[in-house]
Amino acid sequence: MVSTWGLVASAAVLSGLALADTCSTLKSISTIDVADPIDLSYIDEQQDYWSTSCSALLPTCIIFPKDVNEVSAIVKVLNNNTENFAIKSGGHNPNNGWSSVQGGPLISTQKLDSVTLDQETGIAKVGPGQRLDSISAALQGTGWTFVGGRIGNTGVGGLVLGGGLSYMSAQYGWAASSVLEYEIVLANGTIATASATQNADLFKALKGGGNNFGIVTTYTLQLYRQGNVFGGNLVFLRTPETDSALLKAVRDFTEYNTDDKAAVIVTAERGNIDLIDSWILFLFYDGEVVPDGIFKNFTDAGPLLDTTRVQTYAELIGGSNWVIVQGSVVQIGTETIPMPSAEDSVTVMEGIHAHWRNISDTVLLEPGIIASIAYQPFPKRIAEAAKERSVDLIDADDAAHRLILELNYSFVPQGDYEKMDATLQSTYGGVRDRILGWQADGILPDIYLPVFMNYGFHQQDYFARLRPENRAFAHAVSASVDPNGFFRTRIGGWKP
Repeated sequence: MVSTWGLVASAAVLSGLALADTCSTLKSISTIDVADPIDLSYIDEQQDYWSTSCSALLPTCIIFPKDVNEVSAIVKVLNNNTENFAIKSGGHNPNNGWSSVQGGPLISTQKLDSVTLDQETGIAKVGPGQRLDSISAALQGTGWTFVGGRIGNTGVGGLVLGGGLSYMSAQYGWAASSVLEYEIVLANGTIATASATQNADLFKALKGGGNNFGIVTTYTLQLYRQGNVFGGNLVFLRTPETDSALLKAVRDFTEYNTDDKAAVIVTAERGNIDLIDSWILFLFYDGEVVPDGIFKNFTDAGPLLDTTRVQTYAELIGGSNWVIVQGSVVQIGTETIPMPSAEDSVTVMEGIHAHWRNISDTVLLEPGIIASIAYQPFPKRIAEAAKERSVDLIDADDAAHRLILELNYSFVPQGDYEKMDATLQSTYGGVRDRILGWQADGILPDIYLPVFMNYGFHQQDYFARLRPENRAFAHAVSASVDPNGFFRTRIGGWKP
């Protein structure tokens, strides 16, 4: 059988002509699936983004490779032109141009959706076309689970390449920490393997390095034993007293919780739809029986609604997609903060929260606005669990507990993107300024505070917030595997 790339190369040689644009070339001399703007598959895929601003960027075609050889062929064709392009897993990242493109080809990994499990070892091979809810459904009943994110619709590719924060991170580290091997197509179309023993520098760079080094076509993951879990939501009506109670509770949980199976996300949300002003908490315990007292500080705050229950992990992840705001532009930013001492908790936690409320006040008349801030514990144990399994670019240490903040604005008018861009910058920028000020005053420890890639806004410099030696390392690996800057110059994303 003649390979896909063999057909492409042969046709190019016979014609004696330079290759044309990627879309027309692939359609004329290969069997790779290529969809035009009038095709239903193009329309469906283009609408399947978390943010309508990404859907508004129109690729010249959407390419659906079915295996690693087809991805290699696509990359080799792209090497013969100068088109910008994008690679899409789940389309979760709302930054325009990261997994979306205007006027160039889009490579969708939708059909790279295999999930194969070795039932004895718990080692699975997973394609980037999988999403967290589809993987959990595929693993249902096997007794094994993966270290993934919290929202089912999220694609595997972006999550793992950015690190991946999980309900199970205190047990197993980042989602990337459990990757044993990457199958990857490099900038010249070469198919390579990256692991602890093969291309070890590339292996490290892929753990928190994003899309700078190639197109990953298979993730080999170590899974972990799991039965039913406890999880769900607590919903609170916002009052100043509830603010204080929950902010103190999430700080205290970060410091005092010693059960790695327990996790929380504490989210405040407000908007002009039905005058939303509430707290929504996500509780998780990796087991059916929750030890007494673990979530007491949260439940004692008096939720109006409690949906927590024992369920399968697949049910929990599959039931999380209600958080997606349909038909809206979405912008997400982040900050990492040191956990304040108990004595300084009010100053820091309530100071940050007051800043968020003050900034979000200014856009409450924005059509369809929903503003949210999520406080996510980043205890020392996550750093320890990650280092126990693998090296990564994030290179977190156990010098102190931290919290990761996720800052979201969703709104309807696409024409207000720049206005809301400035609002989000003011939101996370104000948090950063306060942290630096408290560090200078000795209220907070002066520790390493990386930006979490999966929540990063396009204006934030992810690589500048890594340790300088790790940024230099990522740059060196990029130069080694991509000497001509193929991925560095032609796709979106943060660059080392």
